[in-house]
Amino acid sequence: MSGTDERVYPVSPRGVSDARFTVGLVLDISALLESQGYPRLSGRDFVNLQLALIRFLYGGGGAQ
Repeated sequence: MSGTDERVYPVSPRGVSDARFTVGLVLDISALLESQGYPRLSGRDFVNLQLALIRFLYGGGGAQ
């Protein structure tokens, strides 16, 4: 962390459907969480992780 209060997120999506946001991205984050000792995501938890990432990355209540 840099110690500044400058924010980078939320970002603007690249087009209507941002190609950077994929199911693979969410699966990678899910695997990272699991590797750190968190329970495996399934069902509704996976959907909620997707929604939380969308809000954080693109706004709408995530990183505001």
